[in-house]
Amino acid sequence: LVNWTKHPRVLHIDDVKWVKYALWAPSIIHANDKYYIFFGGNDIQNEDQVGGIGVAVADKPEGPFKDALGKPLISKIVNKAQPIDQFVFRDDDGQYYMYYGGWRHCNVVKLTDDLLSLKPFEDGEIYKEVTPEKYVEGPFMMKRNGKYYFMWSEGGWGGPHYSVAYAIADNPLGPFEPRGVILQTDENVGTGAGHHSVIRNPRSGKYYIVYHRHPLGSTDGNDRRTCIDELLFDAEGNILPVKMTFDGVEADPLK
Repeated sequence: LVNWTKHPRVLHIDDVKWVKYALWAPSIIHANDKYYIFFGGNDIQNEDQVGGIGVAVADKPEGPFKDALGKPLISKIVNKAQPIDQFVFRDDDGQYYMYYGGWRHCNVVKLTDDLLSLKPFEDGEIYKEVTPEKYVEGPFMMKRNGKYYFMWSEGGWGGPHYSVAYAIADNPLGPFEPRGVILQTDENVGTGAGHHSVIRNPRSGKYYIVYHRHPLGSTDGNDRRTCIDELLFDAEGNILPVKMTFDGVEADPLK
């Protein structure tokens, strides 16, 4: 987590024929001996535009990834949720869920085992809305000690009020109990910290939060820096407020 190798152009607009602009917010997962990247394309604003959430597949995490469908996996606006900011979560029983949505609305869908199509819930519904209070975008789900931690970003991504909040539930569909904000502006380190992901080292058991923030003094909302800091929990399983640093984290090897 200290020394990184950049692998450029793992997926490019030229590789996805239906994407003409705006390719962003990737979510990657390893399944079926392959790597799947889910991405947002074209930033659609209405039903008349082509775009939404796509999926590309590769044999290695650094790609090259190839568009798997030739079209979006989700191409329509459902429950007022713009089809962006997708995150794929695999539960302990092997079921894949995808949480997604902008415009202050979040949906969850079930994915088939090949991760290339949606399948209905037991009640026949395809899309279920799971929008928590103050949700804006950037959903994330993880499971720890039998509990489901649902996380999201609040505020505007280009400003100082961007932040990360979370809730806990006993199942992946909720109901979710709000637990508050755990990552936000620190006037001594950076502003507008949000749109995160969480990783865990299976050997050490340590959790890390990866996110973006604006450097101190910057007034450009597009000036975003990728950062990583440790994610800590108390004895009851609550996430402690994240202490942002300039140094990131210490080496935590897998071997």
